[in-house]
Amino acid sequence: MIDHHRALIYTMVLTSASDGDMTDAELHMIGDSIRSLPVFADFHIDQLATLIRECTEILSDPSGLDTAIGMIKRSLPKSLRETAYMLACEVVAVDRTATQEELRLLELLRHGLDVDRLTAAALERGARARYTVA
Repeated sequence: MIDHHRALIYTMVLTSASDGDMTDAELHMIGDSIRSLPVFADFHIDQLATLIRECTEILSDPSGLDTAIGMIKRSLPKSLRETAYMLACEVVAVDRTATQEELRLLELLRHGLDVDRLTAAALERGARARYTVA
């Protein structure tokens, strides 16, 4: 088991890394979320680089994605699983385009975290609206 901070950060890192390109916008969004969301109030930002490395090491294993999603699910209370999915949606939306790999990861997370379809659609739409520009 990992703590809820790690689980939420792993979710964002998995999403960012899913298309093989962790963009500056995605990394800034991760940092901004950690600095601003109440769920991270007692997290020390100086641990972020270490957690990103840990997560990418897990992903280097052939079954790393399944392992990471399982760790995330086991470590988060049900009340934070929607938060994790919302954070993943924000990572995808920040670049204003969603790759097939990112969309597939969102699907895997939705199923892996037991987020129902209607809730997932609402979270996805909210993230898309938040990052839409004129």
